[in-house]
Amino acid sequence: MKKAIIIILLSVMIIGGGALLKKDNKQPIASPTNNTFGAGKSGVVLKEYADFQCPGCGGFYPILKEVKEKYKDQITFQFVNFPLTQIHQNAMAAHRAALAASNQGKFWEMHNILYENQNTWKDSINTSRDFEAYATQLGLDIPKYKIDFASSATSNTIQADIQTGQALKVTGTPTFFLDGKQLEDNNAIASLEKFSVVIDAAIAAKTGQPATANTTPSAESATKPL
Repeated sequence: MKKAIIIILLSVMIIGGGALLKKDNKQPIASPTNNTFGAGKSGVVLKEYADFQCPGCGGFYPILKEVKEKYKDQITFQFVNFPLTQIHQNAMAAHRAALAASNQGKFWEMHNILYENQNTWKDSINTSRDFEAYATQLGLDIPKYKIDFASSATSNTIQADIQTGQALKVTGTPTFFLDGKQLEDNNAIASLEKFSVVIDAAIAAKTGQPATANTTPSAESATKPL
């Protein structure tokens, strides 16, 4: 009888220990990023799911730069990582570089450099060298940058962003959401003037008043680059 009890207790301990070990080895779930620009006084949020190597995203970059300048006080602009790694071999490395820069408060600076130099690094066989040069240009702490660039936490964070896009059925880039509603036709917003029509309507719907472009730099624009 005692022998049977001992065998049962040992079995419970082995099973329980295995479950505990499995639980301890489980990777923690990362939180999505929150890289935003703008004062957001109207409460309207323009969210972009983007890939740094995507030529379409590169084409929208100057338009969005104008949009952010015009509406910097009125709306919040959010960038979400969505690298299309199946077709863009250097995309993940670019997003790693952006997150590593973000950890030192320089996300938007790296964001801008990556898009402005997209044609330089998109076919590179040594993106680590290329992006480290950008990090140096931005005055980052390079040893820390290298650690963050290679970190599994960085990969997990990018994956968390991707999962938010997948939940919204994002399949390509750039994909825009204005106050939670997907903008289906990128051709309809392919200029500052066209984008302004859509944003003004969203602001009017949210506040009951039309947007007013601010011609003086805000505190936000003074501390973050477009």
